[in-house]
Amino acid sequence: MADRPTRNLHVGAPYRADEARYLDTPYRRSGRTGLKLPAISLGLWQNFGDESPLATQRAILRTAFDRGVTHFDLANNYGPPPGSAEKNFGRIFAEDFRPYRDELIISTKAGYDMWPGPYGEWGSRKYLLASLDASLNRMGLDYVDIFYSHRFDPDTPLEETMGALDTAVRSGRALYAGISSYSPERTREAVAIMRELGTPLAIHQPSYSMFNRWIEAGLLEACADEGLGVIAFSPLAQGLLTNKYLGGVPDDSRAARGGSFSASLVTPDVVERLNALAGIAESRGQTLAQLALSWALRDERVTSVLIGARTVAQLEDSLGALDRLDFTDDELTEIDKYAVEAGLNLWARSSDA
Repeated sequence: MADRPTRNLHVGAPYRADEARYLDTPYRRSGRTGLKLPAISLGLWQNFGDESPLATQRAILRTAFDRGVTHFDLANNYGPPPGSAEKNFGRIFAEDFRPYRDELIISTKAGYDMWPGPYGEWGSRKYLLASLDASLNRMGLDYVDIFYSHRFDPDTPLEETMGALDTAVRSGRALYAGISSYSPERTREAVAIMRELGTPLAIHQPSYSMFNRWIEAGLLEACADEGLGVIAFSPLAQGLLTNKYLGGVPDDSRAARGGSFSASLVTPDVVERLNALAGIAESRGQTLAQLALSWALRDERVTSVLIGARTVAQLEDSLGALDRLDFTDDELTEIDKYAVEAGLNLWARSSDA
């Protein structure tokens, strides 16, 4: 990626997108659709809730779009508190990005716990469509580009969940429908239902990283067969696949804070493998994070990878992965010695259903 001066970080000034924003970022088609996504997309799962300064959020979003990142991914429960990431994004969108709406892909999801009572999570028609309406209201949007079923619901007929996605598209509240963390078998079933309804699924969003390779055992094949794109979330294993953990768990890390990523996962064996992978990255002129992202994009069936960013510097480092997407066979063989399962698939329960 060519070096360009960082612009638009004076958040009090009116935003004007970089005219060179489309020069460096490659775009990949999502399955058998007309939708193209940047090879690296920005996810707002972490760092965009009310605990993060709005000025920092704005600077990250501005920098991302200036670098050709046209896809911003959210969910109803992103925060904390739940809903705050959409609310904060909506404020920044209204002030900065509304003139660029037709250049943006904005996605959201519903499936996890969002409000009290029996209609506040999972995959019922009642929950999914009510959640989508609430998400649109929080973000100040007329529609989202992609609306996902965030997880498979074992207690609701799949026909009902897919029917809600079909309604979302037919009503104009979403342009494309997607699923997240569905198993290969459930993916094929969902595709068949949606195809019969006349609203084909466009994309699947699974977790995938060097330490969480479950999609290689059937899901990538299913998505390719059925014409779905794949956008991988947590390709850096919630920050584990960065230089931060080469010496263990630092005090200021996500693992040290607990939550969705436990320090117990950072075992001596994992640290040893991290250092080996960091050595491979250095030999390629990359950081460990850049290696992990390049590696996740090595398969043409992967449309995009979703990254998070706490700072502009983290975002810039991740985007540097686009400078080196090629691998030799020897490099891939060496990486495979260390890129093995590490118990990081926190979403396995959904994809095993």
